[in-house]
Amino acid sequence: MKIKAILFDLDGTLLRMDQDAFLKAYFRHISEHLSHYGYKPEELISTIQRGTLAMLKNDGKISNEVAFWNAFISVYGENARADEPHFNRFYLEKFPSVHTTCACNPRSRELLDFLHASGVRVALATNPLFPRIATLERIRWAGLAPDDFEHITTYENSYYCKPRAEYYRAVADAIGVRCEDCLMVGNDVSDDMPAADTGMRVFLLTDCLINGRGEDISKYPNGGFDELFAYINSLL
Repeated sequence: MKIKAILFDLDGTLLRMDQDAFLKAYFRHISEHLSHYGYKPEELISTIQRGTLAMLKNDGKISNEVAFWNAFISVYGENARADEPHFNRFYLEKFPSVHTTCACNPRSRELLDFLHASGVRVALATNPLFPRIATLERIRWAGLAPDDFEHITTYENSYYCKPRAEYYRAVADAIGVRCEDCLMVGNDVSDDMPAADTGMRVFLLTDCLINGRGEDISKYPNGGFDELFAYINSLL
C-alpha cells in the first residue's frame, strides 16, 4: 500500500543530537537566564521537569501548554505566569547557543526536497514538550524551514505526547489523512515506534538511536538515511 504522508521526529532524526548533552546545555542556559528574575537554578530545573511530566501524562482535556503552566504555578504561584515573557526572551536570545550540542545533517534537506517533489505530505511529529518558538529554532538548526511541514506539533497545539496513540492520531487528523496512509520516522524505540499501534508504518532511524529498554529493533524497518530512502521509495 502506498503512503500519502510521512511524520518525522526532529531531535535525533532530522536533527543530529546527543540528547544528554542537549538537556545539560539547555538546563544550564535557562537557569542562568532566569536566575536574573529570582529563580533558583535547582528549584527551577526541578519545576521544569515537573511540568514536562505533566505534559507526558496529559490525557487530552487541556493543552500541553496549560498542563505545563499548571504544574509550574503549583510551585511558584499564580503570579509566575506573568514571567512567561522572560521564557520567550530566553528562547529568542539564549536558546540558539544550545545548537552546539546538535548537528545539521544535509541528508535531511535532501530527503525533504525529494518528498516535496514527489507530492508526499510531510508533518513534524516532534514530542510537543517545547513552545513553538523553541521548536522553530530547532528546525533551523536542522537546516530546514517551518514551511517544509504542513503541521508542526508544539506544546500550544497538542493535547497528548508520545508515545500515546492519541498523539499520532491527532497528527494524522491535522493533515487530513488516515493513520494507515502514514509512515512515522523516528530514532526513539519507546517514543516513535508505538505509532505502529495506530496502523501507521514505522521506520527506526539508527543514526542517533535511543533504545533505553534494549528492545530487539530487528522487528522494525531500520537503518541510516540510505536505508530510509530505499524504504520510502518502496512505499511510493
